[in-house]
Amino acid sequence: MDSTAEVKSVLITGCSTGIGLHLAYGLKKKGYRVFASARKEADVRKLQAEGFESLLLDLSSSDSIRGAIRELFQKTDSLYALINNGAYGQAGALEDISRVAMEEQFQANFFGWHELTNLVLPSMKKDCSGRLIYISSVLGFVALPFRGPYIASKFAIEGLVDTLRLELRHTNIKLSLVQPGPIESDFRQNAYLSFQKHVDLESSDYREDYVKMIKRLNSPDNAQFTLGPESVLKPVLHALESKSPKLRYRVTFPTKLFAILGRILPSVWMDRILSKAAD
Repeated sequence: MDSTAEVKSVLITGCSTGIGLHLAYGLKKKGYRVFASARKEADVRKLQAEGFESLLLDLSSSDSIRGAIRELFQKTDSLYALINNGAYGQAGALEDISRVAMEEQFQANFFGWHELTNLVLPSMKKDCSGRLIYISSVLGFVALPFRGPYIASKFAIEGLVDTLRLELRHTNIKLSLVQPGPIESDFRQNAYLSFQKHVDLESSDYREDYVKMIKRLNSPDNAQFTLGPESVLKPVLHALESKSPKLRYRVTFPTKLFAILGRILPSVWMDRILSKAAD
């Protein structure tokens, strides 16, 4: 960012670990004023100890979201960018996923992002500028078995962003989706915790599949083509700073590959490939 320009404020959700934390460090180093949010007080204190302006923000709670935005605008009059990142993955076959489990997934991964976006839009419209960046996934446009709730939430985000972009086309607010594939993070560990909370393994018709899935979730080995969370920083910087940011940024080889294959292969062929990829 130009050192002579006014310092721009950026709010990032889900900064306790992984992509969110690396974005917070990277953007702060680039000169942005970073508001790094997390849903647990211990993580907020840790972020503050590391020099960040940190907000307590639980995306599953409207009260928490609104409280965080009130605090944000007490500290700054203007927000240049919102980076919607905080999310988790509910694992399990859809047949085993209750309405409650699905609602919890959408509260954090979809409804919270939507509400937060709506709360910052008036400030961006007043400033006649702004960037809305959504950390989606390769699973925002392809499906794999036993990841249904997460996939549904990411497909929904993709549709939300495409619609909102059209509705804001007469403003100077730019929207971008970033679609990472496998990234080093605590995502698998958190997915296992949510699986334990909501899925009864012993009574499921998919017990044998779950045994293999649990082994994968608890494995210290990363999936093939996994990149570090720092790989998301470059596309996010382009989305923040380009006069014409891309609508979609594809990160990691699997994301780029499946985007191409999805355009050229029949659905039945894609289903076979994706089923194999999930093994």
